[in-house]
Amino acid sequence: MPPQGVKATRMELLNLKKKIALAEKGHRLLKEKRDALISEFFTVIEDVDKTREEVEEKLFRAFRVLIAAEGLLGVSTLRDISRGVRKEATLRAGVRSVMGVRLPVFEVVDVEKDTAERGYGVAFTSSVLDRTVKEFEEALALIVELAEIEESARRLAEEINKTKRKVNALEYILIPKLKEKANYIESSLEEMERENFSRLKLIKSRITE
Repeated sequence: MPPQGVKATRMELLNLKKKIALAEKGHRLLKEKRDALISEFFTVIEDVDKTREEVEEKLFRAFRVLIAAEGLLGVSTLRDISRGVRKEATLRAGVRSVMGVRLPVFEVVDVEKDTAERGYGVAFTSSVLDRTVKEFEEALALIVELAEIEESARRLAEEINKTKRKVNALEYILIPKLKEKANYIESSLEEMERENFSRLKLIKSRITE
């Protein structure tokens, strides 16, 4: 059964061959993009696992030092000191592009401060408090880094799935259909040429007779 809506003409065949070439080029470029995205994704996933372990280790140490500070200074004292903090960290957000995919870039500013910037005096505190604050400052920086990497992994995974669907649509649906139409037209044109040749041969034979 001939493909629906196909005109068996040389012009139609030429147009189909152009479409096939364009589709095959797009298929090749999309496969390259997919492969590059997958490579980047696995690199990011490795960073996710590594950074997550660092965050867990840093938080474990930070809470361990916090418990020591609570035992030394008291929970109420620590709560009062936390209320007196004068400066908060600032989060800056940007983007970077990987194969056209916009990935987040997070930067936490002023997260690590000296004692004066933290807003509490040293006269009635202890070095254990400084260690506690420093551990949580470093933990916050790592958490922001982890958030950036995890969001990058999520966006890459989404784009990989979209690209895979496009690759499959071209490879298994569009290109085969275009080639089927082109083959049908080529066969039809060849058949028409054979019929014309036979007709001309018959006419020539009758004229000769």
